[in-house]
Amino acid sequence: MAEIAPRGAADAALRQRARAVIPGGMYGHQSARPLPPEYPQFMREGRGARVWDVDGNEYVDLMCSYGPVLLGHRHPAVEAAARAQAELADCQNGPGPVMVDLAELLVATVRHADWAMFAKNGTDATTMCATIARAATGRKRMLVARGAYHGAAPWCTPRPAGTTEQDRANLGYYTFNDLASVRAAADEAGGDLAAIMVSPFKHDAGHDQELVDPEFARGLRDLCDATGAALILDDVRCGFRLHLGSSWEPIGIDPDLSAWSKAIANGYPLAAVLGNDRFRAGASDIFVTGSFWFSAVPMAAGIATIGALADEGAIEVMERAGNLLRDGICAQAKAHGLEINYTGPVQMPYLTFAGDEDYALGRRFAAAALIRGAYLHPRHNWFVSAALTDADIARVLAATDEAFAEVKTGAVELIDS
Repeated sequence: MAEIAPRGAADAALRQRARAVIPGGMYGHQSARPLPPEYPQFMREGRGARVWDVDGNEYVDLMCSYGPVLLGHRHPAVEAAARAQAELADCQNGPGPVMVDLAELLVATVRHADWAMFAKNGTDATTMCATIARAATGRKRMLVARGAYHGAAPWCTPRPAGTTEQDRANLGYYTFNDLASVRAAADEAGGDLAAIMVSPFKHDAGHDQELVDPEFARGLRDLCDATGAALILDDVRCGFRLHLGSSWEPIGIDPDLSAWSKAIANGYPLAAVLGNDRFRAGASDIFVTGSFWFSAVPMAAGIATIGALADEGAIEVMERAGNLLRDGICAQAKAHGLEINYTGPVQMPYLTFAGDEDYALGRRFAAAALIRGAYLHPRHNWFVSAALTDADIARVLAATDEAFAEVKTGAVELIDS
């Protein structure tokens, strides 16, 4: 396969301009600075399962904007719904009727939901869940899994620069899939336990993923029922990618509150908090808002996204594509004599090399795949979209096969950054 040259003049010029006006040149999870030097910083276009950087290089997209793109870039039904709403209005003095339409659709789609509230980002949603739980219970303490990511607010950011100890003073910690550790943390919190927050599966960045043990999930539900605490499911990363409903519906566990964002509007800025009637009053009592939280265009996109998920069997499409990708990559690694771990649901896989503690092999692999047209990540789980075709998968597998060969020989040719 012919190699491409991602780091071109347009990207370099934008990086130089950005360094003058943006702290650090770029910030947050989309900063290319931690990635291998082959990665572009700036992207120009997306269509289906393909993306193009500002220098015109084309990639099969296995990151999907770190999760928000579920149906593929520029999905026709979603774009048509967004355009139709934009012709009426977006940000107004009050929300449009589409807000009620979307809330009704979410309540009808997600089993545990009796009501819905909307925001813009996953951090908004998880923070709102915590606030609602505290308002409803009159308690302060909340338990989270060690290493879990629940957003970038001071109470949960993984990089604590600029925060205070008091921001996390009411957090307790447990180990995912270890019910004894949860019970110990709950005992320490005592009568002040407001909530337990949990991800649908363990997807900590930089670590092999771990599916939830249904008995662990049931134990959390029983513990919250016994103590009166809220069970909060952080479905921001997984929501609607694993199941058309809450991600724990297939194992029969319903949370009290759930946080959603990323894929629920196929890339349009939208987040949601869903909850049951026990927490309706607490949700009514708190004051949360944002200048753009009520904008109508993303809500119209959200309705179209949920409709397309059902009409197109999109989750089954993603499962099929994810299985083809997993089977192909695992077979390639075996053929090259490389031991890998390929963990997590097939719609959200994560690849690591055995013994690769400093991620050197992962970085070599990702860089080699990138320059052959497959955009994936060396330390974060990937995302499979419903737009991924057999031709896209074939291109990815051609790229990963050569990437495995380069990892095996140690002969990756780095492009001059």
